Amino acid sequence: MNMKIDTLPNYRIAYVRQVGPYGPHNVKVMEKLKRLAKKKGLFTKDSIILSIARDNPEETAPENCRYDAGIVISSEYYVDDDFSEDQLVGGQYAIYKVKHTAEEIQKAWATIFSGLLEAGYEVDPRPIFERYYGDNNEIDYCDICVPITLKK
Repeated sequence: MNMKIDTLPNYRIAYVRQVGPYGPHNVKVMEKLKRLAKKKGLFTKDSIILSIARDNPEETAPENCRYDAGIVISSEYYVDDDFSEDQLVGGQYAIYKVKHTAEEIQKAWATIFSGLLEAGYEVDPRPIFERYYGDNNEIDYCDICVPITLKK
């Protein structure tokens, strides 16, 4: 698994939310986001799609876990009632390029946090997200983006 440290910009996003246990329902929410985004002309080969688990299931009851499927939008785009809107704050992130399979993503999540601590980083409170590119349904890789700061 490749890891690099990079500075990401602020992302303005339009998103669709699911509240409940993480898992198969997340796929349905992502499909809904893509369907709406295509209908509105937002979903192209240059799109950036974000998968954001807002809560830690070890700390939040499964029925209260929030999952957002989002698409990065321009500052001029008017967000209608089909979407909610948010701004993800940029800054320093550890970015892991991972093969987009359930097995590889689970492996990555199992090692990311201990690896960051060993490298002298702390995870800061900004959201962690998976980042996908374009309207290609056969995406082979995704980026797991973890907000970090140096340990003090």
